[in-house]
Amino acid sequence: MALPPQQSLANLVQRFNELPSTRKLALLVSLAAAIALFVGLLIWAKTPEYRVLFSNLAERDGGAVIASLQQMNVPYKMAEGGTAILVPADQVYDLRFKLAAQGLPKGGAVGFELMDTARLGMTQFQEHVAYQRALEGELARSIQSLSPVESARVHLAIPKPSVFIRDKQSPSASVLVNLHPGRALDAAQVSAIVHLVSSSVPELTPASVTVVDQAGNLLTARAGALAPQGLNASQLDYLREVEAYYARRVEAIVAPIVGEGNVKAEVRADLDFSESEFTSESYKPNPAPDAQSVRSRQSREETSRDGAAAGVPGALSNQPPGPAAAPLAAPAGAANGAPGPGGAQSSRREDTVNYELDKTIRHVRESLGRVKRLSVAVVVNYRKQAGDQPAKPLAPEELQQVSALVREAMGYSQERGDTVNVVNAAFSEIRPEAAEVPIWKDPENVAFAKELLKNLLVFGLAFYLVFGVLRPLLRDLLKPVPQAAPAAEMPAEAALSAFEARMEELSRKGYEDQLREIRDFAKQNPKAAADIIKEWMAKE
Repeated sequence: MALPPQQSLANLVQRFNELPSTRKLALLVSLAAAIALFVGLLIWAKTPEYRVLFSNLAERDGGAVIASLQQMNVPYKMAEGGTAILVPADQVYDLRFKLAAQGLPKGGAVGFELMDTARLGMTQFQEHVAYQRALEGELARSIQSLSPVESARVHLAIPKPSVFIRDKQSPSASVLVNLHPGRALDAAQVSAIVHLVSSSVPELTPASVTVVDQAGNLLTARAGALAPQGLNASQLDYLREVEAYYARRVEAIVAPIVGEGNVKAEVRADLDFSESEFTSESYKPNPAPDAQSVRSRQSREETSRDGAAAGVPGALSNQPPGPAAAPLAAPAGAANGAPGPGGAQSSRREDTVNYELDKTIRHVRESLGRVKRLSVAVVVNYRKQAGDQPAKPLAPEELQQVSALVREAMGYSQERGDTVNVVNAAFSEIRPEAAEVPIWKDPENVAFAKELLKNLLVFGLAFYLVFGVLRPLLRDLLKPVPQAAPAAEMPAEAALSAFEARMEELSRKGYEDQLREIRDFAKQNPKAAADIIKEWMAKE
C-alpha cells in the first residue's frame, strides 16, 4: 500500500533523523557526490570539441585574432604555449573565412604600415632598414596569397649605391615558402614568385632570386643548370609537349576506326637544341652572251685630222677662218667628211660592256628544337563483338590502314630515320576499383561514434546513480516507522514483548548499536522500561 506524499516525506525526515551521525554524513556525501557527478557529466556532454583554428601565430596576430573572437562571443582556448588557438570544431571553417575577410592572420610579417610609425630623429640607416623590412613583409603577404603556400619569408640583399661603376653590385633575394601538407608548387607558380619579387625591387633580375621550401628543396633552377639528359627545364618541358602533341595526333586519327579508348600511342622524339648559323656565296659558270644581263655600258669615239699650214706666217695667218660658204659643187669626198687634198684624218672608237655575275648568297639560321627523329609505338585493341562473343584481332588490311594513318599523322620521314611500330593486342579489362574508406576511418562516422559514446556514457552513469545509489537509499528511508504506543497506555506485558522483540532484532547488531537502541527505547517508554527492570528484579 503506497503512502501519501506527505506521509512519505515525514517518514523520510524521521528516518534520517534516527540515523547515526556517521551514516548521516556518509549519506549526505554520497548524495552530493552523485549530484556533482551527474552535473559534471551533463556539462561534459554539452562541452563542444575544440580544434585548432590557427597555429604558429605571432604575438601580434594572436592578439588580433583573440580580440576578434571576443567581439564575436566565440569561446576559445590557448595551446602549444600560446602559439595555437582552439575553437569549437563546428565553427572552425566559418571563423577562418570571417577572420580572413578581416585580413587575419597577417603571418607575422609587417608591411608598409611600419612606415606609419616613423619616429622623430631616425637616421638614414634606420629609415633604409624600415623600408626594407616593409618591402619584405609586403612581398611575403603577396606570396602567401597563393593557395599552396601557408607562410613565406622574403630576404632582400640590397647593396648600397655607389658612384663608381666597378664597385656597383646587383641586388639579390631569397624566398622561403612553407607549403600546406600535401601541396606543391609547380614550375609556373615558382616562376611567378621569382618574377613577382624581381619586379618589386629595382635592378633585381630573375636569375638573382632563389626560392626554397620548408624541406630545403631548391625550387628555382640556376642559370645554365642542366638536367641529367643534358637539357634544362624549359627544354624538357618542350620535349614533353612535342611528344604529347604527336601522341594526340596519332590517337585522334586512329580512334574513329577502332573506337575511343581502344588505341594507345607513345612517341619518343629526338630534338636538336643546338643553335647554328652560316652564310654561303656561290657563283655559276658564265652563260651565253645573249643570256647575260648587261650591268653597265660605256662607248667612246675620237676623230683627228692632220693638214699643212697655209698662208703668210704672221698675225694674219693666226686669224680665225671666216664664215664657211657651201659651194655649189662640192667634191665627191667632201660630203662624207673625207679629208681634202691638203690633209689626213684618223678615228678611234671604244665600247665597254659590263655583264652581271650569277652569284647566290645564302644566310641560314637553324631553329632550336627541330625534330631529328621520331619513334612511334601504337597498341590497338582487339575489335569487340556483339553480345558475349570474344573480341577478334584486326584483319591484316585494317592493320596496314592503321599503320599508314599513323605514318601520315606523325609526318614519317625515312631520311630522318623515323620508326613506326603498330601492334594489335587485347587490352586488359582490369578496372581500378575505387578505394573504399573503412567505416572506422570515415570522419563523419568517427564524429557520430564519439557523440554517441558520450551520450551513452552520460545516460549509463545517470541510470546507475539514480537506480543504483539514490533509489536504495530513498527506499530504506521511506520505510514506514512503527508507531510506538504511549507509555501510559502500553501494558507491561506488551512493553515486555515489544522490548524482547527489539532485543532479538538488536542481537544481530553490534554492541554500540544495541546500547543506542536500548537508550532510545528507554527514553520513549520510561514506564515500560521501569516495569521491565522490576520484573527482572522479581525473577532474581
